[in-house]
Amino acid sequence: MASEIVHEPKYRQVYDALLRQITAGRVGPAGRLPSEAELVQQFGASRITIARALRELQLAGLVDRRAGSGTYVRQARASGRPLALGALMPDFGEVEIFGPISRGMLEAPDAQSHAIVWPGTGAAGAGREADAWAGCQQLIARRVDGVFFAPLERTPNRVAVNRRIADAFAAARVPVVLVDRSIEPFPQRGRHDLVGLDNRRAGAIVTSYLLDLECTRIAFVGEPDAASTVDARQSGYREALERRGFTATEDLVLRGDPSDSSLVATLMARQSPDAIVAATDRTAGLFMRTVMDLGYRVPSDVKIVGIDDAEYAGLLPVALTTLRQPCREIGVAAMAALVERIAAPDLPARDILLHGRLVVRAST
Repeated sequence: MASEIVHEPKYRQVYDALLRQITAGRVGPAGRLPSEAELVQQFGASRITIARALRELQLAGLVDRRAGSGTYVRQARASGRPLALGALMPDFGEVEIFGPISRGMLEAPDAQSHAIVWPGTGAAGAGREADAWAGCQQLIARRVDGVFFAPLERTPNRVAVNRRIADAFAAARVPVVLVDRSIEPFPQRGRHDLVGLDNRRAGAIVTSYLLDLECTRIAFVGEPDAASTVDARQSGYREALERRGFTATEDLVLRGDPSDSSLVATLMARQSPDAIVAATDRTAGLFMRTVMDLGYRVPSDVKIVGIDDAEYAGLLPVALTTLRQPCREIGVAAMAALVERIAAPDLPARDILLHGRLVVRAST
């Protein structure tokens, strides 16, 4: 099948970069962004490109543009209506899908009537866990009406920290909608609404695709201390194998650092996998680099698939086959779910799971 490489327009790249600065609190006095001329120099882009990125931020309700003064981050409204909705995503800078999911939240029809509040960063060097807790306290202090919360991953204390944050919001009577992943380890449910990808189905789809290519030794690779999404994807991988008459054995599952050449070499030498289901595109990219450094060829020696379709997936040394997350749609659905949860707090907890699309590239 033909390869597909997705490039975002330059104005979208500027938009996402400014969104990251805003969410991290890296703006000037009184929330003022750099001037258009300064942004032209910063991004090496045309004035038209910068103006369009700023206009998109304004249309999303994130900034105000004041003639003769500049562009300012929009502050949350203090009144009960419209709503002030907090966004706590401690892994924003490390998880590639959170940028487009946040953009989807900002572009949702419901967002035009409400303000989204992003906490600032904590003390320098405090660490992600401390930053997450500080962000939680900031949002409670600002009396937000509800919170989008993407729980921490890749930290040993993630479950305890995420539960502490959720309990603090509950004590403050702040409704929470989880974005992308659960607080509780898979398959536990928890008490909050969850909006994200149908991860178990995603794991099954990419595994079934490899089975259709007549792969018979398919390994699963996931990083340690990962979010519950990785466990759900591993479950889908196992179910797909078992439905086709294969045994999902533990020796074909690597839950470790995919950049550790010793671990990867042991897996390849002892199990001789002909294909890899990587839990995320990040994991796939790290594994690809490691296995190629060991002398294996992708895809002739081993095929690799990921899940997410991060921006760089098509730009890896061998363009990555992956399952694309509907990030914008997840953001839109999360906005609708939080507004509805605030209006009807006694609704049963819901899983709102969206389906991805397989994008076939050179790695298979």
